Amino acid sequence: MDFSFTPEQELLRRTARDLLADCAPIERVRIMMADPAGLDDADWRRMAALGWHGLLFPEEYGGSGLGMLDLAIVLEEMGRALLPGPFIGTLLAGLAVLAGGNDAQRRRWLPRLCDGSLRATLALLEESGRWDAAGVDARARPDGDALVLSGTKRFVPEAARADLLVCAVRRDDDRALALVVVEGGARGVAITPLAAMDRTRRVDAVALDGVRVGPENVLSCDAEAVLAHLLDRGRIALAADMVGGAARVLEMTVEYAKVRRQFGRAIGSFQAIQHQCADMLVEVEKAKAATYYAAYADAESADDAALAAATAKAIAGDAYRFVAARAIQVHGGIGFTWEHDLHLYFKRAQSDEVTFGDATWSRELVARRLGL
Repeated sequence: MDFSFTPEQELLRRTARDLLADCAPIERVRIMMADPAGLDDADWRRMAALGWHGLLFPEEYGGSGLGMLDLAIVLEEMGRALLPGPFIGTLLAGLAVLAGGNDAQRRRWLPRLCDGSLRATLALLEESGRWDAAGVDARARPDGDALVLSGTKRFVPEAARADLLVCAVRRDDDRALALVVVEGGARGVAITPLAAMDRTRRVDAVALDGVRVGPENVLSCDAEAVLAHLLDRGRIALAADMVGGAARVLEMTVEYAKVRRQFGRAIGSFQAIQHQCADMLVEVEKAKAATYYAAYADAESADDAALAAATAKAIAGDAYRFVAARAIQVHGGIGFTWEHDLHLYFKRAQSDEVTFGDATWSRELVARRLGL
């Protein structure tokens, strides 16, 4: 059995790394962190021109019709570069429309998501902090053939610049979960930026106060099933991001250990430092294996795809946190200063781990899916 990537996938990786080295070197990432606009439209469209936004979407909607493994390759490179921006949020919002929308809704939004002319996000988390349907309490009151929304969504990624917000709400009449598409700037939507540890990814509170949504913006689907599948794919996406970040942190640490001298020799010559780096490598390789398998299982619609997604999120979350913490130990105090890039990866590790559920929650999902 051949576990290597295809030549096309290797080309995809090289192309992604080259583009990100050009548009998102770490110095520019710091500029984007300080700029309220974040990732600019020109770079967003450059990525769209390479087909990244539409990798998972059918060709009839402007996509490439590829699988999650191909997407994971691109996301891994984004994680290496600490790319800011709404890529994962836009992806999940688009997948919600693809899985839950009718043909008219798909043709209305998906081509513009694929070509980069729309940005989107998924608004799920609320006061409970639960990453599942049980945590949704935002209300949708029927009013004729429309729904009137009320409630507050927390830590919505990149909501301020989103053209579309796919919101999970609960209907007043039957308490059923619903997924609705709210246009950016709609009356009754108030967006407040939130402070976050990871400044490469902006999060906002979205208050819904009497937002009226017509039937053409309601996804007529089994919302709980669609949401569960979206979260599994989000876990794989973040696992890939974490794998890329952890691999880059390991590279930075090995490079530093070769040039930092103590007692007249490079610190990498000391066995204690070698052990640290070896442990970090083992964690990175474990995370890669779990993530690549989860992406493959999703692409092949395998029976254990949901189980693999939760497993990958747990393993990658543990690995990124471990690798970032050990890297700071090897670097010493400089590793956590503002001037050093390592602390940016450390903060991304913390942010990625809790999004869509931390390692503990992911293991709980694994146990449930194994029937334990």
